Amino acid sequence: MLSLIQSTLAEDKAEDIVTIELTDKTSIADHMIIATGSSSRRVASMAEHIVEAIKAAGQGRAAAEGKEQGDWVLVDTGDVIVHLFRSEVRAFYNIEEMWGVENPALKQQAARLY
Repeated sequence: MLSLIQSTLAEDKAEDIVTIELTDKTSIADHMIIATGSSSRRVASMAEHIVEAIKAAGQGRAAAEGKEQGDWVLVDTGDVIVHLFRSEVRAFYNIEEMWGVENPALKQQAARLY
């Protein structure tokens, strides 16, 4: 599942893909992937492609929330949680930091924006 999602994001030219191992941190999922899309439309499209790829591969079901706005879309596949952001929204929330992952480029962008 993890590699399928990562390859789908790479095909969609997602930016700044970060994968976080969650097995020792929480029981909600095994991995979290965070990625950026260049626009709301791109973010929603990436989420839809992930859902379609999981279904086509027979890997179960995935649910996507937030596609209507496209600023922050959450895709829950069970084992992997995917957060897709527009760059400004990702810099604002910086959820990597909550999980103990440093992203210097994100901090620089947040400093410029906010």
